[in-house]
Amino acid sequence: MRRKSLTIAQKKGIAGFIFLLPVILGLIFLFILPLIDSLRFSFSLLTITDDGFDLTFIGWDNFNNALRVNPDFNRHLVEAMLDLLIDVPIIIILSFLFASILNQQFRGRALARAVFFLPVILASGAIAIIDGADFAQNVMRQTMDEAGGTGGLQAFQLESLLLGAGLDSTIVGYLTGAVDRIYLIVTSMGVQLLVFLAGLQSIPVSLYEASKVEGATSYETFWLITFPLLTPLILTNVVYTVVNSFLTNDLSDFVREMAFRNFNFGLSAAMSWIYFLCIAVILFLLVRFISRYVYYQDAEK
Repeated sequence: MRRKSLTIAQKKGIAGFIFLLPVILGLIFLFILPLIDSLRFSFSLLTITDDGFDLTFIGWDNFNNALRVNPDFNRHLVEAMLDLLIDVPIIIILSFLFASILNQQFRGRALARAVFFLPVILASGAIAIIDGADFAQNVMRQTMDEAGGTGGLQAFQLESLLLGAGLDSTIVGYLTGAVDRIYLIVTSMGVQLLVFLAGLQSIPVSLYEASKVEGATSYETFWLITFPLLTPLILTNVVYTVVNSFLTNDLSDFVREMAFRNFNFGLSAAMSWIYFLCIAVILFLLVRFISRYVYYQDAEK
Protein backbone atom coordinates (compact mmCIF):
# COMPACT_ATOMS: atom_id res chain seq x y z
CA MET A 1 0.00 0.00 0.00
CA ARG A 2 1.37 3.34 -1.02
CA ARG A 3 1.98 5.71 1.87
CA LYS A 4 0.38 9.13 1.72
CA SER A 5 2.96 11.89 1.39
CA LEU A 6 3.04 14.70 3.91
CA THR A 7 1.58 18.08 3.04
CA ILE A 8 3.71 21.22 3.08
CA ALA A 9 2.03 22.36 6.29
CA GLN A 10 2.81 19.03 7.98
CA LYS A 11 6.44 19.18 6.85
CA LYS A 12 6.73 22.72 8.24
CA GLY A 13 5.19 21.54 11.51
CA ILE A 14 7.72 18.73 11.82
CA ALA A 15 10.60 21.07 10.97
CA GLY A 16 9.36 23.53 13.60
CA PHE A 17 9.13 20.78 16.23
CA ILE A 18 12.69 19.63 15.47
CA PHE A 19 13.88 23.24 15.72
CA LEU A 20 12.23 23.60 19.14
CA LEU A 21 13.27 20.18 20.44
CA PRO A 22 16.52 21.37 22.15
CA VAL A 23 14.55 24.07 23.98
CA ILE A 24 11.87 21.58 25.02
CA LEU A 25 14.47 19.12 26.33
CA GLY A 26 16.26 21.93 28.16
CA LEU A 27 13.01 23.00 29.82
CA ILE A 28 12.24 19.44 30.90
CA PHE A 29 15.65 18.48 32.27
CA LEU A 30 17.11 21.84 33.37
CA PHE A 31 14.12 24.05 34.23
CA ILE A 32 11.25 21.96 35.61
CA LEU A 33 13.06 20.68 38.74
CA PRO A 34 14.37 24.12 39.84
CA LEU A 35 10.89 25.51 39.17
CA ILE A 36 9.31 22.91 41.45
CA ASP A 37 11.94 23.54 44.13
CA SER A 38 11.35 27.31 44.02
CA LEU A 39 7.62 26.69 44.46
CA ARG A 40 8.35 24.52 47.50
CA PHE A 41 10.67 27.19 48.93
CA SER A 42 8.01 29.89 48.51
CA PHE A 43 5.69 28.03 50.92
CA SER A 44 8.43 27.13 53.38
CA LEU A 45 10.95 28.50 55.82
CA LEU A 46 14.37 27.40 54.60
CA THR A 47 17.04 26.94 57.24
CA ILE A 48 20.67 26.32 56.31
CA THR A 49 22.20 23.35 58.17
CA ASP A 50 25.53 21.51 58.15
CA ASP A 51 23.97 18.77 56.03
CA GLY A 52 22.28 21.14 53.57
CA PHE A 53 18.96 22.77 54.40
CA ASP A 54 15.67 22.06 56.16
CA LEU A 55 12.24 23.12 54.96
CA THR A 56 9.42 24.01 57.34
CA PHE A 57 6.02 24.51 55.73
CA ILE A 58 4.57 27.93 56.63
CA GLY A 59 1.82 28.29 54.03
CA TRP A 60 1.24 31.74 52.55
CA ASP A 61 3.40 33.61 55.09
CA ASN A 62 6.16 34.40 52.58
CA PHE A 63 3.65 35.84 50.09
CA ASN A 64 1.98 37.86 52.85
CA ASN A 65 5.39 39.13 53.94
CA ALA A 66 6.29 40.14 50.37
CA LEU A 67 3.04 41.99 49.65
CA ARG A 68 2.05 43.39 53.04
CA VAL A 69 5.10 43.48 55.31
CA ASN A 70 8.21 44.12 53.24
CA PRO A 71 8.45 47.89 52.61
CA ASP A 72 10.39 47.71 49.34
CA PHE A 73 8.96 44.87 47.26
CA ASN A 74 5.71 46.58 46.23
CA ARG A 75 7.59 49.73 45.25
CA HIS A 76 10.06 47.78 43.10
CA LEU A 77 7.21 45.77 41.55
CA VAL A 78 5.23 48.88 40.57
CA GLU A 79 8.36 50.55 39.19
CA ALA A 80 9.17 47.43 37.15
CA MET A 81 5.66 47.35 35.66
CA LEU A 82 5.76 51.07 34.83
CA ASP A 83 9.21 50.75 33.24
CA LEU A 84 7.88 47.85 31.21
CA LEU A 85 5.01 49.96 29.88
CA ILE A 86 7.48 52.69 28.93
CA ASP A 87 10.26 50.56 27.46
CA VAL A 88 8.42 47.98 25.35
CA PRO A 89 6.59 50.35 22.93
CA ILE A 90 9.65 52.57 22.49
CA ILE A 91 12.01 49.64 21.91
CA ILE A 92 9.67 48.11 19.32
CA ILE A 93 9.07 51.41 17.50
CA LEU A 94 12.74 52.49 17.45
CA SER A 95 14.04 49.08 16.41
CA PHE A 96 11.42 48.95 13.62
CA LEU A 97 12.38 52.47 12.48
CA PHE A 98 16.13 51.81 12.51
CA ALA A 99 15.66 48.47 10.73
CA SER A 100 13.68 50.23 7.99
CA ILE A 101 16.48 52.78 7.60
CA LEU A 102 19.23 50.14 7.54
CA ASN A 103 17.31 48.15 4.94
CA GLN A 104 17.72 50.98 2.42
CA GLN A 105 20.50 51.09 -0.15
CA PHE A 106 23.17 53.65 0.78
CA ARG A 107 26.93 53.90 1.04
CA GLY A 108 28.37 52.67 4.31
CA ARG A 109 25.34 50.51 5.07
CA ALA A 110 27.45 47.64 6.49
CA LEU A 111 29.21 50.01 8.90
CA ALA A 112 25.91 51.56 9.95
CA ARG A 113 24.46 48.10 10.66
CA ALA A 114 27.48 47.22 12.78
CA VAL A 115 27.09 50.43 14.79
CA PHE A 116 23.38 49.83 15.41
CA PHE A 117 24.07 46.25 16.46
CA LEU A 118 26.67 47.34 19.04
CA PRO A 119 24.07 47.20 21.88
CA VAL A 120 24.10 43.40 21.60
CA ILE A 121 27.87 43.41 22.03
CA LEU A 122 27.67 45.93 24.86
CA ALA A 123 25.21 43.68 26.70
CA SER A 124 27.62 40.76 26.84
CA GLY A 125 30.80 39.73 28.58
CA ALA A 126 33.04 42.08 30.48
CA ILE A 127 31.30 45.17 29.10
CA ALA A 128 28.09 44.05 30.81
CA ILE A 129 29.92 44.21 34.15
CA ILE A 130 30.90 47.81 33.48
CA ASP A 131 27.36 48.51 32.36
CA GLY A 132 25.95 46.86 35.48
CA ALA A 133 28.05 49.16 37.60
CA ASP A 134 26.44 52.14 35.83
CA PHE A 135 29.87 53.16 34.54
CA ALA A 136 28.58 54.87 31.43
CA GLN A 137 25.84 56.68 33.29
CA ASN A 138 28.31 57.91 35.91
CA VAL A 139 30.63 59.23 33.19
CA MET A 140 27.73 61.01 31.51
CA ARG A 141 26.56 62.47 34.82
CA GLN A 142 30.08 63.66 35.67
CA THR A 143 30.38 65.31 32.25
CA MET A 144 27.07 67.09 32.79
CA ASP A 145 28.17 68.34 36.21
CA GLU A 146 31.47 69.66 34.87
CA ALA A 147 29.58 71.45 32.10
CA GLY A 148 27.34 73.13 34.63
CA GLY A 149 24.31 71.05 33.65
CA THR A 150 24.21 72.50 30.15
CA GLY A 151 25.54 69.48 28.29
CA GLY A 152 22.10 68.52 26.96
CA LEU A 153 18.37 68.76 27.42
CA GLN A 154 17.67 67.26 30.84
CA ALA A 155 14.45 65.45 31.67
CA PHE A 156 13.02 68.24 33.83
CA GLN A 157 13.78 70.79 31.10
CA LEU A 158 12.00 68.61 28.55
CA GLU A 159 9.06 68.25 30.92
CA SER A 160 8.74 72.01 31.32
CA LEU A 161 9.03 72.52 27.56
CA LEU A 162 6.34 69.92 26.73
CA LEU A 163 3.95 71.12 29.44
CA GLY A 164 4.39 74.66 28.18
CA ALA A 165 3.50 73.43 24.69
CA GLY A 166 0.14 72.23 26.01
CA LEU A 167 0.69 68.48 26.00
CA ASP A 168 -1.19 66.30 28.47
CA SER A 169 0.73 65.58 31.69
CA THR A 170 0.33 61.79 31.18
CA ILE A 171 2.01 61.96 27.76
CA VAL A 172 4.72 64.24 29.12
CA GLY A 173 5.40 61.83 31.98
CA TYR A 174 5.69 58.95 29.51
CA LEU A 175 8.16 60.84 27.29
CA THR A 176 10.33 62.11 30.15
CA GLY A 177 10.41 58.62 31.64
CA ALA A 178 11.73 57.35 28.32
CA VAL A 179 14.38 60.11 28.23
CA ASP A 180 15.57 59.17 31.71
CA ARG A 181 15.99 55.56 30.57
CA ILE A 182 17.28 56.18 27.04
CA TYR A 183 20.63 54.45 27.67
CA LEU A 184 18.96 51.25 28.85
CA ILE A 185 16.42 51.40 26.02
CA VAL A 186 19.07 51.77 23.31
CA THR A 187 21.20 48.94 24.71
CA SER A 188 18.13 46.66 24.83
CA MET A 189 16.98 46.82 21.22
CA GLY A 190 19.84 45.20 19.28
CA VAL A 191 18.16 41.78 18.92
CA GLN A 192 14.80 43.33 17.98
CA LEU A 193 16.49 45.45 15.32
CA LEU A 194 18.17 42.37 13.85
CA VAL A 195 14.87 40.44 13.78
CA PHE A 196 13.07 43.28 12.00
CA LEU A 197 15.94 43.70 9.53
CA ALA A 198 15.82 40.00 8.67
CA GLY A 199 12.05 40.24 8.23
CA LEU A 200 12.33 43.22 5.90
CA GLN A 201 14.87 41.42 3.74
CA SER A 202 12.63 38.35 3.52
CA ILE A 203 9.74 40.27 1.91
CA PRO A 204 9.62 39.38 -1.81
CA VAL A 205 10.75 42.24 -4.03
CA SER A 206 8.04 41.26 -6.51
CA LEU A 207 5.39 42.58 -4.11
CA TYR A 208 6.94 46.03 -4.14
CA GLU A 209 7.37 45.93 -7.92
CA ALA A 210 3.72 44.96 -8.42
CA SER A 211 2.55 47.73 -6.09
CA LYS A 212 4.70 50.25 -7.95
CA VAL A 213 3.20 49.15 -11.27
CA GLU A 214 -0.28 49.57 -9.77
CA GLY A 215 0.60 53.13 -8.77
CA ALA A 216 0.73 52.63 -4.99
CA THR A 217 2.41 55.38 -2.98
CA SER A 218 5.17 54.72 -0.46
CA TYR A 219 2.65 55.26 2.34
CA GLU A 220 0.28 52.67 0.88
CA THR A 221 3.11 50.23 0.21
CA PHE A 222 4.23 50.43 3.84
CA TRP A 223 0.80 49.93 5.41
CA LEU A 224 -0.49 47.36 2.91
CA ILE A 225 2.67 45.28 2.36
CA THR A 226 5.54 45.96 4.77
CA PHE A 227 3.66 46.36 8.03
CA PRO A 228 1.24 43.39 7.63
CA LEU A 229 4.07 41.02 6.70
CA LEU A 230 6.08 42.10 9.75
CA THR A 231 3.24 41.74 12.28
CA PRO A 232 4.38 38.19 13.28
CA LEU A 233 7.82 39.62 14.07
CA ILE A 234 6.26 42.46 16.05
CA LEU A 235 4.57 39.85 18.23
CA THR A 236 7.85 37.94 18.57
CA ASN A 237 9.79 41.05 19.54
CA VAL A 238 7.16 42.15 22.06
CA VAL A 239 7.34 38.76 23.79
CA TYR A 240 11.15 38.81 23.73
CA THR A 241 11.32 42.37 25.10
CA VAL A 242 8.92 41.63 27.96
CA VAL A 243 10.78 38.45 28.93
CA ASN A 244 14.16 40.17 28.65
CA SER A 245 12.99 42.90 31.02
CA PHE A 246 12.40 40.16 33.58
CA LEU A 247 16.16 39.85 34.09
CA THR A 248 17.38 43.44 33.83
CA ASN A 249 15.74 45.65 36.43
CA ASP A 250 16.00 46.70 40.06
CA LEU A 251 13.36 44.20 41.16
CA SER A 252 15.41 41.24 39.92
CA ASP A 253 18.46 42.58 41.79
CA PHE A 254 16.34 43.07 44.91
CA VAL A 255 15.07 39.47 44.77
CA ARG A 256 18.61 38.11 44.30
CA GLU A 257 19.87 40.16 47.24
CA MET A 258 17.04 38.83 49.39
CA ALA A 259 18.21 35.29 48.65
CA PHE A 260 22.01 35.51 48.55
CA ARG A 261 22.74 38.47 50.81
CA ASN A 262 19.94 38.22 53.39
CA PHE A 263 19.70 34.42 52.98
CA ASN A 264 15.90 34.53 53.07
CA PHE A 265 15.36 32.01 50.29
CA GLY A 266 11.70 31.39 51.03
CA LEU A 267 10.77 35.07 50.80
CA SER A 268 12.91 35.48 47.69
CA ALA A 269 11.14 32.54 46.02
CA ALA A 270 7.73 34.02 46.88
CA MET A 271 8.75 37.38 45.41
CA SER A 272 9.98 35.63 42.27
CA TRP A 273 6.67 33.82 41.82
CA ILE A 274 4.67 37.02 42.30
CA TYR A 275 6.79 38.78 39.69
CA PHE A 276 6.57 35.77 37.37
CA LEU A 277 2.77 35.74 37.60
CA CYS A 278 2.60 39.48 36.86
CA ILE A 279 4.79 39.04 33.77
CA ALA A 280 2.75 35.99 32.69
CA VAL A 281 -0.51 37.96 32.90
CA ILE A 282 0.96 40.86 30.92
CA LEU A 283 2.30 38.49 28.27
CA PHE A 284 -1.04 36.70 28.00
CA LEU A 285 -2.93 39.97 27.51
CA LEU A 286 -0.39 41.32 24.99
CA VAL A 287 -0.34 38.12 22.95
CA ARG A 288 -4.13 37.88 22.91
CA PHE A 289 -4.44 41.52 21.79
CA ILE A 290 -1.64 41.58 19.19
CA SER A 291 -2.56 38.16 17.75
CA ARG A 292 -5.84 39.62 16.50
CA TYR A 293 -3.90 41.82 14.08
CA VAL A 294 -1.13 39.41 13.07
CA TYR A 295 -1.14 38.46 9.40
CA TYR A 296 0.40 35.16 8.32
CA GLN A 297 1.05 35.13 4.57
CA ASP A 298 1.31 31.33 4.30
CA ALA A 299 -1.69 30.59 6.55
CA GLU A 300 -4.18 28.19 5.04
CA LYS A 301 -7.51 29.71 4.10
